[in-house]
Amino acid sequence: MAEAGIRAITFDLWDTVFVDDSDEPKRADEGLAPKPIERRNLVEKFLKQTNPVARELVDVAYDTTDAAFRRVWYGQNITWTVRDRLAVLLKGLNRQLGGGEMDELVRLHEDMELGPRPDIASGVAQVLKELHGGYRLGVISDAIFSPGRALRQLLEHYDLLKYFDSFVFSDEIGFAKPTPALFETAARQLGVELAEIVHIGDREAKDIAGPHGVGAKAILCTVVKDRGSENTKADAICRDFENLPSIMEEMNRE
Repeated sequence: MAEAGIRAITFDLWDTVFVDDSDEPKRADEGLAPKPIERRNLVEKFLKQTNPVARELVDVAYDTTDAAFRRVWYGQNITWTVRDRLAVLLKGLNRQLGGGEMDELVRLHEDMELGPRPDIASGVAQVLKELHGGYRLGVISDAIFSPGRALRQLLEHYDLLKYFDSFVFSDEIGFAKPTPALFETAARQLGVELAEIVHIGDREAKDIAGPHGVGAKAILCTVVKDRGSENTKADAICRDFENLPSIMEEMNRE
């Protein structure tokens, strides 16, 4: 059991719990296009049901919308929903879809990673099982294409959903990390103080600066990808999930 000090651990999902784009080889094995291509295929298909559209225009519109999404994600700490992204894309093309068509296009985008699914990080299932009960566990994740609804389904698929007591997703709260509201919401849901939380994730600007900004602690996760551990300001680095319980014990001793 956790001693006085850190009582809760919140986890980023992409490249912390899930291995981003690890579903692409599975898609290839099934003869499916890579996700970025399939999204453009879907837009082209739906628009051609009413009027022809040049694929080159679809590609430019999608590339521009993706660039705008990233600028807003990092510049304003907001993740547009899939519906918002597609609305911007369609406006750029000066095209519209009927309500039912738009709903289906959004669903196909949001559920794409529920087909061939991304893998989970090595050791994460075992460490969640070990930490569960000793700490309150939560998720704080920015939603890029898969919304909180789909991310819960991915966690359930791997039998991980049961370990978490709190879920904070950017598409549901309206802001992205490192906005304080995400960590404050997690603290309320978990029934702990912000200073009693440690957040673990892979992005310095989101997963380290975010918790530090509200007085929580932060662990940089390099299990899947090292995004700059040599310059991190994290309180600790987790390079193997097998070591996370001992990292937590050390942080509590401090």
